Amino acid sequence: MKKVSLTNNQLKIFAVASMLLDHVGSELFPQVTLLRILGRIAFPVFSFMIAEGCFFTRDKRKYLLKIAGLGVGCQLVYFIAERSFYQNVLISFSLSILTIFAIRYFLEKKSAKSAVLLIADVAAVGFLCFGMPKLLPGFHIDYGIFGLILPVAVYFAPNKWLKLLACAVLLVLLSVDMGGVQWYSLISLVFIALYSGTRGKLNLKYLFYVFYPLHLAIIYIIKILIFK
Repeated sequence: MKKVSLTNNQLKIFAVASMLLDHVGSELFPQVTLLRILGRIAFPVFSFMIAEGCFFTRDKRKYLLKIAGLGVGCQLVYFIAERSFYQNVLISFSLSILTIFAIRYFLEKKSAKSAVLLIADVAAVGFLCFGMPKLLPGFHIDYGIFGLILPVAVYFAPNKWLKLLACAVLLVLLSVDMGGVQWYSLISLVFIALYSGTRGKLNLKYLFYVFYPLHLAIIYIIKILIFK
């Protein structure tokens, strides 16, 4: 009997489909809870993929700037459209990546410089997650501190099953913090457990980067046309 497994590409496709359903539900059909439930799969899977990306990338700076640049761009458009300071998930992932690289740099160098950089990163993350929301009403890092830590915990877990355990623990903490349908995010563990560690035949490296802003723009236009 052939063992069931999922490649990196297949996981991303599941996550993208889940994200689409989630945003369609939140923006166009908020009364349809099932869409939000199915949408809980996206964030944990993408978090896992972010950790994988940090491990396999050859150019750490380029990888960080790519995620952060797209996140800032989407944030500017979101602010212009909604006048909201709620930070999109790419900002959360950018902070996760920055933290991963800061910890890794410290563990490799164990120097005063690396220690200062790590302390600065932790202080910045703490301020953005807990300080800024008090200073600027409406400011919030998407998925909060537990969501931000999730890719970090997955990255530093030494093997697949400890990565899965780290993911499960952070998802429980996140669900306790957020409540509601967030508990359904634990379903994503089934998909992550089936991950084979291979990329797959097609190169879908930029699928998420293109799809994320594109689908949000389309949903927003549809929302304007429907509710104008």
